[in-house]
Amino acid sequence: MPQFMKKLLIIFSLVMISFGANAQLDIGGFFGTSFYMGDLNPDYPFLESNLAYGAVARYNINSRWAIRINGFKGVITGDDERSKFFEERSLRFKSSIWELGGTFEFNFLQYYTGSLKDYYTPYLFAGFALLYNRPKIGNIELREKSTEGQDDPSQLVPYEARPKYSYFNLSIPFGIGFKYSFSKRISASFEWGMRKTFSDYIDDVSTTYYQSASNLVPGTEEYNDLQFSDPNLNHEPNMQRGNSKTKDWYSFAGLTITYSVNLKNRNKCSEFQEN
Repeated sequence: MPQFMKKLLIIFSLVMISFGANAQLDIGGFFGTSFYMGDLNPDYPFLESNLAYGAVARYNINSRWAIRINGFKGVITGDDERSKFFEERSLRFKSSIWELGGTFEFNFLQYYTGSLKDYYTPYLFAGFALLYNRPKIGNIELREKSTEGQDDPSQLVPYEARPKYSYFNLSIPFGIGFKYSFSKRISASFEWGMRKTFSDYIDDVSTTYYQSASNLVPGTEEYNDLQFSDPNLNHEPNMQRGNSKTKDWYSFAGLTITYSVNLKNRNKCSEFQEN
């Protein structure tokens, strides 16, 4: 995880712990899967799913509402040959993805960790998140190859140069889940959440091709780099490479196990157990 995201996670964790001094705070770990949907996979959830994990802190405001922060890490991949959406394009990518998010949770039923009565509920969640990803092929970072003519040093782009996209982006996480309290302190939740991003370059694909192999000499650096943009070397400038009208999506789904921490208000904790 980038250093500044680690610092934000620490700050948020300290804030949540301070809240927990007077209320129920659940802390724990997440284990599940991550996947991507975008130009290389517009139709199939859970296609090319990969391992994901992370940490969670949940401040329970009352029996219906909770605030949660999370730090998740996963891997997302896309491949035209796997999705079959535009197989002849032959584009692909792989990227680790880090997310620092904050969400509100709404419980359909009354719920307290440790309660003998209100010990399970389905729930909805939504919020905001900061994500960081660097699309690659192998160890090659695709952004540095200017696959759509971003900051093109050759000045061959037949339109105003496109700026390089950022590795940092915002997203809107939302989804559904189910919570279950196993004991006085231990609970579990299973959820599936989608993330709508504000970027179309999570997969390094968005607009048009910018260069033709016929303009380059085979074996040169420019010719070799062009293969990251157009692996088959059979497209001309301005031909469609992606769909810039839609933004990319990614998802985390899995199981969270938490431990309930009540730092001071033990009487309130006792009330939870009796409900």
